[in-house]
Amino acid sequence: MVRIQPVSIDHYENFPVASLLCPPALRPAVRAIYHFARTADDIADEGPADPAERLADLAAYRHDLAAACNGQTGSGRWRAVFEPLALRMHEFALPPALLHDLLDAFEQDVHNPTYADRAALLNYCRRSANPVGRLLLHLYGIEDATALRQADAVCTALQLINFWQDLSVDGPRGRHYVPTTDLRTHGVAFAALQAGSDDAQSRRLVQSLCAWTRTLMLEGAPLALGVPGRAGWELRLVVQGGLRILEKIDRMNHAALARRPILTAFDVPVLLWRALRMGTRRP
Repeated sequence: MVRIQPVSIDHYENFPVASLLCPPALRPAVRAIYHFARTADDIADEGPADPAERLADLAAYRHDLAAACNGQTGSGRWRAVFEPLALRMHEFALPPALLHDLLDAFEQDVHNPTYADRAALLNYCRRSANPVGRLLLHLYGIEDATALRQADAVCTALQLINFWQDLSVDGPRGRHYVPTTDLRTHGVAFAALQAGSDDAQSRRLVQSLCAWTRTLMLEGAPLALGVPGRAGWELRLVVQGGLRILEKIDRMNHAALARRPILTAFDVPVLLWRALRMGTRRP
Protein backbone atom coordinates (compact mmCIF):
# COMPACT_ATOMS: atom_id res chain seq x y z
CA MET A 1 0.00 0.00 0.00
CA VAL A 2 1.26 3.45 -0.84
CA ARG A 3 1.58 5.54 2.27
CA ILE A 4 2.21 9.16 2.98
CA GLN A 5 2.15 10.30 6.57
CA PRO A 6 1.89 13.98 7.35
CA VAL A 7 -0.91 14.81 9.84
CA SER A 8 -3.73 12.26 10.00
CA ILE A 9 -6.86 13.46 8.27
CA ASP A 10 -8.54 10.79 6.20
CA HIS A 11 -7.92 7.69 4.12
CA TYR A 12 -4.98 7.47 1.70
CA GLU A 13 -2.61 7.39 4.63
CA ASN A 14 -2.78 10.86 6.08
CA PHE A 15 -2.59 12.98 2.95
CA PRO A 16 -2.89 16.68 3.99
CA VAL A 17 -6.06 17.24 2.01
CA ALA A 18 -8.02 19.47 4.35
CA SER A 19 -5.38 21.10 6.48
CA LEU A 20 -6.21 24.57 7.74
CA LEU A 21 -2.63 25.48 6.86
CA CYS A 22 -3.25 24.85 3.16
CA PRO A 23 -4.03 28.15 1.38
CA PRO A 24 -7.67 28.19 0.20
CA ALA A 25 -6.62 28.83 -3.40
CA LEU A 26 -4.70 25.54 -3.47
CA ARG A 27 -7.20 23.34 -1.66
CA PRO A 28 -9.15 22.31 -4.80
CA ALA A 29 -5.94 21.14 -6.45
CA VAL A 30 -4.79 19.28 -3.34
CA ARG A 31 -8.19 17.60 -3.08
CA ALA A 32 -8.08 16.61 -6.76
CA ILE A 33 -4.66 14.99 -6.35
CA TYR A 34 -5.81 13.32 -3.14
CA HIS A 35 -8.92 11.81 -4.71
CA PHE A 36 -6.89 10.60 -7.68
CA ALA A 37 -4.45 8.84 -5.35
CA ARG A 38 -7.09 7.58 -2.93
CA THR A 39 -9.19 6.01 -5.68
CA ALA A 40 -6.18 4.30 -7.23
CA ASP A 41 -5.12 3.07 -3.80
CA ASP A 42 -8.57 1.56 -3.27
CA ILE A 43 -8.42 -0.16 -6.67
CA ALA A 44 -5.06 -1.67 -5.77
CA ASP A 45 -5.76 -2.63 -2.19
CA GLU A 46 -9.46 -2.70 -1.22
CA GLY A 47 -12.38 -5.03 -1.89
CA PRO A 48 -12.63 -8.64 -3.10
CA ALA A 49 -11.10 -8.29 -6.59
CA ASP A 50 -8.27 -10.65 -7.51
CA PRO A 51 -4.87 -9.34 -8.69
CA ALA A 52 -5.72 -9.68 -12.38
CA GLU A 53 -8.88 -7.61 -11.93
CA ARG A 54 -7.02 -4.97 -9.94
CA LEU A 55 -4.35 -4.64 -12.62
CA ALA A 56 -7.00 -4.40 -15.35
CA ASP A 57 -8.80 -1.66 -13.45
CA LEU A 58 -5.54 0.21 -12.86
CA ALA A 59 -4.79 0.00 -16.59
CA ALA A 60 -8.22 1.49 -17.34
CA TYR A 61 -7.60 4.14 -14.70
CA ARG A 62 -4.27 5.00 -16.32
CA HIS A 63 -6.03 5.31 -19.69
CA ASP A 64 -8.42 7.85 -18.18
CA LEU A 65 -5.48 9.72 -16.68
CA ALA A 66 -3.86 9.93 -20.10
CA ALA A 67 -7.12 11.24 -21.54
CA ALA A 68 -7.35 13.89 -18.83
CA CYS A 69 -3.74 14.92 -19.47
CA ASN A 70 -4.54 15.38 -23.17
CA GLY A 71 -7.75 17.30 -22.59
CA GLN A 72 -9.87 14.39 -23.75
CA THR A 73 -12.86 12.60 -22.25
CA GLY A 74 -12.12 9.26 -20.67
CA SER A 75 -14.37 6.32 -20.00
CA GLY A 76 -16.53 8.23 -17.55
CA ARG A 77 -16.11 5.44 -15.01
CA TRP A 78 -14.23 7.72 -12.62
CA ARG A 79 -15.70 11.03 -13.71
CA ALA A 80 -15.74 12.41 -10.16
CA VAL A 81 -11.97 11.93 -10.05
CA PHE A 82 -10.83 13.00 -13.49
CA GLU A 83 -13.05 16.00 -14.20
CA PRO A 84 -11.69 17.97 -11.19
CA LEU A 85 -8.19 16.67 -11.83
CA ALA A 86 -8.27 17.77 -15.47
CA LEU A 87 -9.29 21.27 -14.40
CA ARG A 88 -6.45 21.52 -11.88
CA MET A 89 -3.93 20.02 -14.30
CA HIS A 90 -4.78 22.80 -16.74
CA GLU A 91 -4.83 25.49 -14.05
CA PHE A 92 -1.55 24.54 -12.40
CA ALA A 93 0.22 22.67 -15.24
CA LEU A 94 0.64 19.60 -13.05
CA PRO A 95 3.35 17.26 -14.39
CA PRO A 96 1.62 14.11 -15.73
CA ALA A 97 4.73 11.98 -15.15
CA LEU A 98 4.35 12.32 -11.39
CA LEU A 99 0.78 11.04 -11.51
CA HIS A 100 1.83 8.13 -13.71
CA ASP A 101 4.62 7.33 -11.23
CA LEU A 102 2.01 6.93 -8.50
CA LEU A 103 0.11 4.46 -10.66
CA ASP A 104 3.33 2.53 -11.26
CA ALA A 105 3.66 2.13 -7.50
CA PHE A 106 0.04 1.03 -7.08
CA GLU A 107 0.54 -1.61 -9.76
CA GLN A 108 3.65 -2.79 -7.94
CA ASP A 109 1.62 -3.08 -4.73
CA VAL A 110 -0.78 -5.48 -6.44
CA HIS A 111 2.13 -7.84 -7.08
CA ASN A 112 3.15 -7.52 -3.41
CA PRO A 113 6.87 -8.00 -4.08
CA THR A 114 9.73 -8.29 -1.64
CA TYR A 115 12.67 -5.88 -1.82
CA ALA A 116 16.17 -7.22 -2.29
CA ASP A 117 17.96 -4.27 -0.72
CA ARG A 118 17.53 -0.68 0.38
CA ALA A 119 18.12 0.61 -3.13
CA ALA A 120 15.13 -1.38 -4.39
CA LEU A 121 12.95 -0.05 -1.58
CA LEU A 122 14.09 3.52 -2.27
CA ASN A 123 13.17 3.03 -5.93
CA TYR A 124 9.67 2.08 -4.84
CA CYS A 125 9.46 5.16 -2.61
CA ARG A 126 10.61 7.30 -5.54
CA ARG A 127 7.35 6.40 -7.27
CA SER A 128 5.02 5.85 -4.32
CA ALA A 129 5.88 8.77 -2.03
CA ASN A 130 8.11 11.33 -3.69
CA PRO A 131 5.60 12.34 -6.41
CA VAL A 132 3.22 13.65 -3.74
CA GLY A 133 5.85 15.99 -2.30
CA ARG A 134 6.89 17.16 -5.73
CA LEU A 135 3.28 17.82 -6.74
CA LEU A 136 2.71 19.88 -3.61
CA LEU A 137 5.92 21.86 -4.17
CA HIS A 138 4.79 22.44 -7.75
CA LEU A 139 1.55 23.97 -6.48
CA TYR A 140 3.58 26.34 -4.34
CA GLY A 141 5.80 27.27 -7.29
CA ILE A 142 8.94 25.72 -5.77
CA GLU A 143 11.05 23.98 -8.40
CA ASP A 144 14.73 24.37 -7.45
CA ALA A 145 16.84 21.24 -7.32
CA THR A 146 17.82 21.49 -3.66
CA ALA A 147 14.21 21.80 -2.53
CA LEU A 148 13.19 18.84 -4.68
CA ARG A 149 15.96 16.66 -3.21
CA GLN A 150 14.92 17.65 0.29
CA ALA A 151 11.27 16.97 -0.47
CA ASP A 152 12.21 13.52 -1.78
CA ALA A 153 14.13 12.81 1.43
CA VAL A 154 11.18 13.86 3.61
CA CYS A 155 8.62 11.90 1.59
CA THR A 156 10.77 8.78 1.44
CA ALA A 157 11.38 9.02 5.19
CA LEU A 158 7.65 9.37 5.84
CA GLN A 159 6.95 6.32 3.69
CA LEU A 160 9.57 4.28 5.53
CA ILE A 161 8.36 5.47 8.94
CA ASN A 162 4.89 4.24 8.05
CA PHE A 163 6.35 0.86 7.10
CA TRP A 164 8.24 0.49 10.40
CA GLN A 165 5.24 1.80 12.35
CA ASP A 166 3.05 -0.87 10.72
CA LEU A 167 5.36 -3.86 11.03
CA SER A 168 2.99 -5.57 13.48
CA VAL A 169 0.07 -5.02 11.05
CA ASP A 170 1.69 -5.68 7.68
CA GLY A 171 3.52 -8.85 8.67
CA PRO A 172 0.41 -10.94 9.37
CA ARG A 173 -1.09 -9.63 6.11
CA GLY A 174 1.89 -10.94 4.16
CA ARG A 175 3.25 -7.48 3.27
CA HIS A 176 6.99 -7.24 3.73
CA TYR A 177 8.84 -3.99 3.07
CA VAL A 178 11.98 -4.81 5.03
CA PRO A 179 14.84 -5.32 2.54
CA THR A 180 16.15 -8.88 2.31
CA THR A 181 19.72 -7.73 2.91
CA ASP A 182 18.68 -6.16 6.24
CA LEU A 183 16.90 -9.36 7.27
CA ARG A 184 20.00 -11.39 6.52
CA THR A 185 22.29 -8.97 8.33
CA HIS A 186 20.25 -9.31 11.53
CA GLY A 187 19.36 -12.98 11.19
CA VAL A 188 15.61 -12.41 10.85
CA ALA A 189 13.46 -14.54 8.52
CA PHE A 190 10.42 -13.41 6.55
CA ALA A 191 8.44 -15.92 8.60
CA ALA A 192 9.40 -14.03 11.74
CA LEU A 193 7.94 -10.84 10.29
CA GLN A 194 4.72 -12.62 9.46
CA ALA A 195 4.53 -14.13 12.94
CA GLY A 196 5.35 -10.84 14.65
CA SER A 197 8.30 -12.43 16.46
CA ASP A 198 9.66 -9.97 19.00
CA ASP A 199 13.20 -10.92 19.97
CA ALA A 200 16.65 -9.40 20.21
CA GLN A 201 17.40 -9.90 16.50
CA SER A 202 14.17 -8.28 15.34
CA ARG A 203 14.69 -5.33 17.67
CA ARG A 204 18.20 -4.74 16.34
CA LEU A 205 16.73 -4.90 12.82
CA VAL A 206 14.10 -2.27 13.65
CA GLN A 207 16.70 -0.09 15.35
CA SER A 208 18.86 -0.14 12.22
CA LEU A 209 15.93 0.67 9.94
CA CYS A 210 14.82 3.56 12.14
CA ALA A 211 18.34 5.02 12.31
CA TRP A 212 18.56 4.95 8.51
CA THR A 213 15.16 6.58 8.20
CA ARG A 214 15.91 9.30 10.74
CA THR A 215 19.01 10.24 8.75
CA LEU A 216 16.87 10.63 5.63
CA MET A 217 14.34 12.79 7.48
CA LEU A 218 17.03 15.07 8.87
CA GLU A 219 18.51 15.46 5.39
CA GLY A 220 15.21 16.79 4.12
CA ALA A 221 14.05 18.70 7.20
CA PRO A 222 15.70 22.04 6.24
CA LEU A 223 13.13 22.31 3.45
CA ALA A 224 10.55 23.24 6.10
CA LEU A 225 12.58 26.33 6.97
CA GLY A 226 12.87 27.39 3.33
CA VAL A 227 9.22 27.06 2.35
CA PRO A 228 7.35 30.28 3.12
CA GLY A 229 4.03 30.82 4.85
CA ARG A 230 1.51 28.14 5.73
CA ALA A 231 3.21 25.46 3.68
CA GLY A 232 6.39 25.80 5.73
CA TRP A 233 4.51 25.43 9.00
CA GLU A 234 2.63 22.41 7.75
CA LEU A 235 5.88 20.84 6.63
CA ARG A 236 7.41 21.46 10.05
CA LEU A 237 4.56 19.51 11.62
CA VAL A 238 4.94 16.75 9.03
CA VAL A 239 8.63 16.39 9.83
CA GLN A 240 8.06 16.45 13.57
CA GLY A 241 5.24 13.93 13.32
CA GLY A 242 7.51 11.48 11.53
CA LEU A 243 10.36 12.01 13.96
CA ARG A 244 7.96 11.55 16.87
CA ILE A 245 6.95 8.11 15.60
CA LEU A 246 10.61 7.12 15.37
CA GLU A 247 11.10 8.41 18.90
CA LYS A 248 8.20 6.26 20.12
CA ILE A 249 9.68 3.20 18.45
CA ASP A 250 12.97 3.95 20.24
CA ARG A 251 11.16 4.29 23.57
CA MET A 252 9.48 0.90 23.17
CA ASN A 253 12.93 -0.60 22.65
CA HIS A 254 12.19 -1.15 18.96
CA ALA A 255 9.48 -3.76 19.63
CA ALA A 256 7.56 -2.67 16.53
CA LEU A 257 6.88 -6.26 15.51
CA ALA A 258 4.83 -6.68 18.67
CA ARG A 259 2.82 -3.46 18.80
CA ARG A 260 2.11 -0.37 16.73
CA PRO A 261 3.15 3.06 18.02
CA ILE A 262 0.71 5.89 17.32
CA LEU A 263 0.42 9.63 17.73
CA THR A 264 -2.29 10.83 20.11
CA ALA A 265 -3.73 14.17 21.19
CA PHE A 266 -1.09 14.27 23.92
CA ASP A 267 1.59 14.52 21.23
CA VAL A 268 0.12 17.68 19.68
CA PRO A 269 1.72 20.16 22.15
CA VAL A 270 5.07 18.43 21.68
CA LEU A 271 4.81 18.63 17.90
CA LEU A 272 3.79 22.30 18.00
CA TRP A 273 6.63 23.19 20.35
CA ARG A 274 9.21 21.35 18.28
CA ALA A 275 7.86 22.90 15.07
CA LEU A 276 8.25 26.35 16.61
CA ARG A 277 11.83 25.58 17.63
CA MET A 278 12.97 24.20 14.30
CA GLY A 279 14.47 27.52 13.30
CA THR A 280 16.72 27.60 16.36
CA ARG A 281 17.77 23.96 16.81
CA ARG A 282 18.18 20.66 15.01
CA PRO A 283 14.82 19.10 14.03
